[in-house]
Amino acid sequence: MKIGFIGTGSWATALAQVLCDNGHDVLLYGISQEEVNDINDNHQNSRFFKDVALSEKIKATDQMNDIIDREVLLLGIPSKAMESVLLDLKQRLDHPVYIINVAKGFHPVTKERLSVVIKRNLEGHLKGVISLIGPSHAEEVILRKLTVINSVSDDLEAAKMVQELFANDYFRVYTNTDVVGAELAAALKNIMAIASGVLSGIGEGDNARAALITRGLHEMLRFGLYFKANSETFYGLNGVGDLVVTASSIHSRNFKAGEMIGKDGSAQRFMKENKTTTEGVGACKVVYEIAKENGIEMPITNEIYNVLFLNKDPKAAIVDLMSRPLKHEY
Repeated sequence: MKIGFIGTGSWATALAQVLCDNGHDVLLYGISQEEVNDINDNHQNSRFFKDVALSEKIKATDQMNDIIDREVLLLGIPSKAMESVLLDLKQRLDHPVYIINVAKGFHPVTKERLSVVIKRNLEGHLKGVISLIGPSHAEEVILRKLTVINSVSDDLEAAKMVQELFANDYFRVYTNTDVVGAELAAALKNIMAIASGVLSGIGEGDNARAALITRGLHEMLRFGLYFKANSETFYGLNGVGDLVVTASSIHSRNFKAGEMIGKDGSAQRFMKENKTTTEGVGACKVVYEIAKENGIEMPITNEIYNVLFLNKDPKAAIVDLMSRPLKHEY
């Protein structure tokens, strides 16, 4: 099958290689001429993967029209850029397509989940919307290390189609139809990963991280259940799985962001200098506001919000979490 990619970042590149390994025809569209040339001329994407040779079957272009005729398009872009890209895409499409989304977050203004944003902007141009999400780092997938994730859609046949496109002996894909739960879990775990990084940055250890991951999962589940998500989703790949890998890995941008903030004793330098996609920052703002509007108790999210946006000392935030009134675990 011919699949077009919007984005030449690390995750898009890694997933393109999975599809090439499976015998599919992939073409990546990107706005960075340097990355496009690197992929085409050197069979590398050295900005993200130093000394990693890509499949020579992966091709790239700097013209979006080159991928428009394809039946399946994968969005490998940050959530904050989603709407502008979709509006551009809508003007070019003359046939219905399957959209595979791999971003994790919310619309920064409307607070919508990303599948909702896609459906709203591409109404009349869609065969289906599928999220390919789960515990995974591009740095490992590009090396063909074992990875297991989910193909999520309210259309089970569309989810199965994506499952079959990507599945191979190192990349296993399950299907899931709980779109609300999977998308919320995928976004919320990035907030918890920032919190986990903060703990590391201020010098705390495994005990603290284990507690953070456990209580973070409880907080994620509380938020999801409020919006009628399936609790089992939070105990699966999009919940426990994604939370564990994101909150404890050196590859996690959100964990590294929190660690930098913890070491600095402030989020000021990170918020000023960061140029990488750190979805947990935007997600934290949206989730904080939604929780406040709906009276959902989110103590970890609240404290990370205070650190990121109100310049609270990270150590003070942890002290306040530890000083909350004692209670029964459940």
